[in-house]
Amino acid sequence: MTSIELSIIIVNWNSKDYLQNCIASILENTSVINYEIIVVDSASFDGCEDMLLNLYPQVRFIQSQHNVGFARANNLAAHDAKGSVILFLNPDTEVRSRAIEHLFLRIRELPLAGVFGCRLLNSDGSLQTSCVQPLPTILNQVFDVEVFQSWFPRISLWMSAMKFESGFSPVQVEAISGACMMLRREVFDLVQGFSTDYFMYAEDLDLCYKTHKAGFMNYYVVEAEIVHYGGGSTQHRRSRFSEVMIPESMSRLLRKTHGKYYALGYRFALSCAAIVRLTLLTLSSPASLIYHTTYKWSAAFKKWAAILSWGLGLEKWVHQYDQPKEDTDLNDIKEKETKCVESAPN
Repeated sequence: MTSIELSIIIVNWNSKDYLQNCIASILENTSVINYEIIVVDSASFDGCEDMLLNLYPQVRFIQSQHNVGFARANNLAAHDAKGSVILFLNPDTEVRSRAIEHLFLRIRELPLAGVFGCRLLNSDGSLQTSCVQPLPTILNQVFDVEVFQSWFPRISLWMSAMKFESGFSPVQVEAISGACMMLRREVFDLVQGFSTDYFMYAEDLDLCYKTHKAGFMNYYVVEAEIVHYGGGSTQHRRSRFSEVMIPESMSRLLRKTHGKYYALGYRFALSCAAIVRLTLLTLSSPASLIYHTTYKWSAAFKKWAAILSWGLGLEKWVHQYDQPKEDTDLNDIKEKETKCVESAPN
């Protein structure tokens, strides 16, 4: 049997319909690589196992009995992956125009390749500027505002993908989105995989930081396009959980990359930014009624109220998602695992 060249790993959490579409797009647009697809269901039990057995029996399936978080679920699948290259792909993505093959070709061309990312599109075909990101600092996190990025898309503070749209591909960047990340197995093992310091969010930036620190270069490949529907697992709109967990994860990353006091400075700066935003929102509330934008106003107010609450240390519940120091036994996690064939059909 021909050896597996690429392992495609997808972590599912209540995204069965997205997952079905994602796998169909992989099979349709990937034919010149010997690959396998591994799906980990992180204790959502949403029927994805039955769907895979009925429609895609060639997919290797792992059922985690507990929601162990994004990083651990990916590490779990990577532990059993057979490919020399690994692609971590969100279930709410749709592969277009041989995107995976473009990434695979590019990563084999560059000996010092770290993490490779692609051009992510919204469902309407517009560019998701966040598919290229800078490693976080207090400044770029506090001023991470959509309107600023739309006005000044090419400023290096944000390292928006728009900055590289007219350039050559691949282009070296600091970090790319976790919706689509490809890297060699040997590099993934060298940096010890995804860090389990986070339950959700910031794992992608952490991985890019570790590969860069290890001497590898991260790249953005413009010609590889994937649609990222975004928020497929969170009903398209951020919940309070997300609004609080994002700064919490970012704070942990900044503590790792810049130290304890820098992370405290981030908490203070973000709290101050939240106070400013809430004040401005309060002053603009009559205008939201006049122009019928109450829903957007309410969503923004709730977001910044949650962030301020986190900054003041009131969201104690975040610590219940702290990951244990010792990994859960793999045999316990993989109580239900279905392995049918070694690779997806070409």
